[in-house]
Amino acid sequence: MANYYSDTPQLRYHLNHPLMRRIVELKERGYTQKDEFDYAPLNFEDAMDSYEQVLEVVGEICGDIIAPNAEGVDHDGPTLHDGRVTYAAGTAENLKAITDAGLMGISMPRRYGGLNFPITPYIMAADIVSRADAGFENIWGLQDCAETLYEFGNDDQRERFIPRVCAGETMSMDLTEPDAGSDLQAVMLKASYSEADGCWYLNGVKRFITNGDSHIHLVLARSEDGTTDARGLSMFIYDHRDGGVTVRRTENKMGIKGAPTCELVFKNAKAELCGDRKMGLIKYVMALMNGARLGIMAQSVGLSEAAFREAHAYALDRKQFGKPIIEFAPVYEMLALIRAKADASRAMLYETSRYVDMYKVLEDISRERKLTPEERTEMKLYNRLTDAYTPMGKGMTSEFANQNVYDCVQIHGGSGFMKDYTCERLYRDVRITNIYEGTTQLQVVAAIRHITTGTYISRIREEYQQVAVKPELQHMKEALTRMTDRAEALVGFVTEQKDQELLDFQARRLVEMTAHAVFGHLLMLAANDDDLFRQSAEVYLRYALAEQEKIDSYVRAFRTEELALYSGCSRPK
Repeated sequence: MANYYSDTPQLRYHLNHPLMRRIVELKERGYTQKDEFDYAPLNFEDAMDSYEQVLEVVGEICGDIIAPNAEGVDHDGPTLHDGRVTYAAGTAENLKAITDAGLMGISMPRRYGGLNFPITPYIMAADIVSRADAGFENIWGLQDCAETLYEFGNDDQRERFIPRVCAGETMSMDLTEPDAGSDLQAVMLKASYSEADGCWYLNGVKRFITNGDSHIHLVLARSEDGTTDARGLSMFIYDHRDGGVTVRRTENKMGIKGAPTCELVFKNAKAELCGDRKMGLIKYVMALMNGARLGIMAQSVGLSEAAFREAHAYALDRKQFGKPIIEFAPVYEMLALIRAKADASRAMLYETSRYVDMYKVLEDISRERKLTPEERTEMKLYNRLTDAYTPMGKGMTSEFANQNVYDCVQIHGGSGFMKDYTCERLYRDVRITNIYEGTTQLQVVAAIRHITTGTYISRIREEYQQVAVKPELQHMKEALTRMTDRAEALVGFVTEQKDQELLDFQARRLVEMTAHAVFGHLLMLAANDDDLFRQSAEVYLRYALAEQEKIDSYVRAFRTEELALYSGCSRPK
């Protein structure tokens, strides 16, 4: 029996990070629920044991049910009839297994039927599920919408909706429209309040909605007449039991075929306001998207893990010229780099998830009592780090996942082009990761502010470089220090020219330059704790040094007048 948790020791390492003790103690409010709920932990060790046991269950379900179903789900996909979606048989089986195991609402409070897990073990489950079937993660992972409902809904809404999610009902976030993709302030789905009925009604069309025929929807709609910008948008809860929404079509997609992507028509669909009017995009969707981006990071890491395992197994088995192809340098180099990028991506994922945990749990406590000055300072720090690490992490891990699956197919050669092999499905599934929930280009826009203000460099110097490393890793620490200095110097070189267009043009390169220093430090610290990461840390360091060299050479040789060569491409000839 396969177990996708226990066969991946990297996961257990990240679960046992020292910051987890602080996270768990805050999340459990000093372990005060043990008298109210018999499954609440007695102490930190008890809590960690619970996380391990649940992740073992997730790993078993993924190995025995979700992964074996993935090919059939990809082939059959969901079907649409009379405005309603029916999942593929394998998807329905997956959902039943997950629900029966009590794995819906993992991070929700116990009073709503959840397990009250921190974000980190929940994201770890998403990582495992994504390795088994990235498409199914898009259905199961949308329970994360309950986080937004918990955070911004009122007590009555929490009591009515969150227990349903914990019991197995699914959710969706209905944001995108035919004329409003990344530019969500252009959303025009109309929300009208009826004084007579005392409720809101939604009218319009939503497009590209993942799991769009779900039970409970969070809908971004225009509530303020005469507005055309973000200030006129509010967040609403739509319950499918009330009717008024039909699925007009499901998209015929390249990959992640098991998760239906729907075009929805709202016709006087009854809904209720979530939170305050006019704050839908400005506050609530931004929080929702940050959570979703963390989920896509987990999906990207899971796909990178799957890519390595498929490539490694094939390279061991496939023989050419009388020996396994894993013995050829071009192949084992590719395998080592896939492993290194996967390990670096996972290190970034869980560094980010811990920051999110700290920020979210302190914010939640602030609704119950006044935070101490030290706690307020701590919350501000982790809010800033969450804001910085999420876009860099989402952008880089999704790009690495695409590169890793590409190399996985390449190692398979002609066989990788055939549907007989899993890597062909991975190749189609991974392509969306650097597009949805904000393209890599949008992640760069979000990250560049933290590049120019020094958030990442400060974190490296004040935290990562302060750790004493083993003598055999000293060369790595010194190299990473030089990499950090080089990244900072290149940022200074661009910003000193005081040309916003030039900064925008070079932004992606500056983000990548700094990201290599961040990822490299995280892998070095992992290798300092566990030899499991030593090879990946060494391989990634050499890769990152070469990438920095390319970026530095390109940016320093670039002249502002050359911008016209690129901007001219968009002009009619």
